Amino acid sequence: MIKTEPASKVRPDVIPEESNWAIPAKIEPHHLDRLAVVYVRQSSPQQVLEHRESTELQYNLRRKAIDWGWPSERVLVIDEDQGHSGSTAAGRAGFQRLLAEVSLDHVGLILGIEMSRLARSCKDWHQLLELCGVFGTLLADLDGLYNPREYNDRLLLGLKGTLSEAELHIIRQRMSQGRMNKAKRGELFNHAPLGYVRLPTGQMAIDPDEQVQDVVRLIFVQFEQLGSINAVLWYLVRHEIKLPIRPHSGANRGRLEWHRPNRQTLRNILHHPIYAGAYAWGRRAIDPRRKIPGRPSTGRTVVAPEECAVLLKDRCPAYRRIPVILS
Repeated sequence: MIKTEPASKVRPDVIPEESNWAIPAKIEPHHLDRLAVVYVRQSSPQQVLEHRESTELQYNLRRKAIDWGWPSERVLVIDEDQGHSGSTAAGRAGFQRLLAEVSLDHVGLILGIEMSRLARSCKDWHQLLELCGVFGTLLADLDGLYNPREYNDRLLLGLKGTLSEAELHIIRQRMSQGRMNKAKRGELFNHAPLGYVRLPTGQMAIDPDEQVQDVVRLIFVQFEQLGSINAVLWYLVRHEIKLPIRPHSGANRGRLEWHRPNRQTLRNILHHPIYAGAYAWGRRAIDPRRKIPGRPSTGRTVVAPEECAVLLKDRCPAYRRIPVILS
């Protein structure tokens, strides 16, 4: 006969599993007296639309704060930064609001699914970390709960921030290498220059509208005869000739519009190697000294065709076989 132990008897070598509702020892009453902030962010509008499960997971962190003892009315969700990169704090109203709330001693806990959701810049991450240490604010992700006032937790949080920034650089480098590989084949294009259209295959073709072609060719002919951009501009204005533009965005995207000529547009046409049939990639190099935080399109400088990262002759349909490049 097999003897069984009473159901109430607990074996000494078995440790009962901790309840999911147990409050971690790091959470103290003064933390519960303040807000628990759930920070929600996705890096791009595309991720907001397509990565719905990630967004839902971030919003569900509100339930974790309630489980740890925060009343639901003291759990604040900050989601103003949806569709914004974490590479900089500039332009992220939600992150700026989070810093302000911590500085006002209103926050006892910050929750995110991972530390990279808060910041991918060591500068911004350590600014938040320093404030959390001063005001005694805890941080939590899916891996655990951290007190920035404790040495081990501070060290781990600093390492997580460094890894987040390094990961961003690795992602950028991988994408840059992929773009460069495609550019070397002459297959990477951005928006179509004036007088060109992008085919469904991604290649460039001369605009099928004959009036558009005539205006572009006229610009080159007049420049060769008159010798300066200003003279060409005055010629177009005097003869009431407008420039054909196909917007790259908005309600009229891709539709032909006629705009008043201006000097910068004419300069871009006369500088661009594609009008001579050459494929060029890397004409607009980024100068970090001129870049404005939060404005990705700033800091760009136009380089000469021979200085481009990729220059392939006779790869595109040309308006003029002899390029007109200004010094």
